[in-house]
Amino acid sequence: MPQSTKDSAFALVFTALAFVPTLSAVGPQLGDLPKRPADTLALVLVVAQAAPLALRRRWPVACLAVIGIAFALHQSFGYPDTFAGIGFYVALYTVGAHQARHRWVLALLATAGYAGLAVVLHLLGSPSQLQVFVVFYLSLVVMWMAGAAMRRWRAEETEHRRLSVEVATAAERARIARDLHDVVTHHVTAMVVQSDAAQFLLDGAPERVGEGLVAISDTGRRALTELRHLLGVLEATGDSATADRSPALGRVSDLVEQARLSGQPVELSRRGDQREHAVDIELAAYRVVQEALTNAMKYATGHLTKVEIDDHDDRIEIEVTTEGTSRGTPAVASGGRGLNGLRERVRMLDGELVAAARPEGGFRVHALIPSRRQA
Repeated sequence: MPQSTKDSAFALVFTALAFVPTLSAVGPQLGDLPKRPADTLALVLVVAQAAPLALRRRWPVACLAVIGIAFALHQSFGYPDTFAGIGFYVALYTVGAHQARHRWVLALLATAGYAGLAVVLHLLGSPSQLQVFVVFYLSLVVMWMAGAAMRRWRAEETEHRRLSVEVATAAERARIARDLHDVVTHHVTAMVVQSDAAQFLLDGAPERVGEGLVAISDTGRRALTELRHLLGVLEATGDSATADRSPALGRVSDLVEQARLSGQPVELSRRGDQREHAVDIELAAYRVVQEALTNAMKYATGHLTKVEIDDHDDRIEIEVTTEGTSRGTPAVASGGRGLNGLRERVRMLDGELVAAARPEGGFRVHALIPSRRQA
């Protein structure tokens, strides 16, 4: 429901309550002047203290001005107390909560207006002492300050939500950047290694060049499939099938087979029940193996690489080792972001990843990822 409609309904109910017999005499009273019977002007002033609340959030200052003048006249003429007088408090609260500009000027003008009303009531013979007017003024200040506190709270909540969105957006961008790095680096590395192998086959075994070209083609298709998945995430199409296309731990064998087609000897060993896990855990485990195999193809071309995956009850343990490193320049230049991104991904899942050279030669990547089973 629009705010204007809510305010109109609130003002209508508030005005009606001012004429309900059990509530009509409940309201603020100032000056304690002798009471006079209600007449037509009294009815107009009652409505004037309640009906403007329909515009309280659209024009809070105008609403306060009309209601404040009506309240002052109602008290000055000595009309009976009315529930509509509470509208003066509501108008003060609204100005504190919704007026953003010239707040101190408005506070001074409102204070001057109240001081003028107090003087008029005194001149009309009010028996109230100064402290009565001061206490009533302080109650008005409390309503104003309550509105101001609500305004600050809303501003802080809005800023908090904005910062939360920025943090979530930055985290999502970093996650997608890591995925893009993993996909592009792994598949391009495999394609480069495969194309280099095909060049050697042209001299030694030309009849096998076709196999190398098929491997390059298959690698390119896998890369396009994963890139389409990432683009689907970026577009946020809401396609429920998108999650099914996310690389899962069960597809590690595809990575191993791809590395073998690139000429990299790889041994895969899986232990445990191999049940499904949450998507983020499966993807993190998949990326660990993918990055480790990518580095093996870069820096240890032709050396044996072992992939061991242990599926424990409370964690997934992954270890990828190479038997040695190749000499010379790596097949593809590295930007050094892959392992750092992996550490951050695993850390966000309360896991840990260690990557270091082995004393006996080669390289070792070891990851522990806490496990959450899918229901």
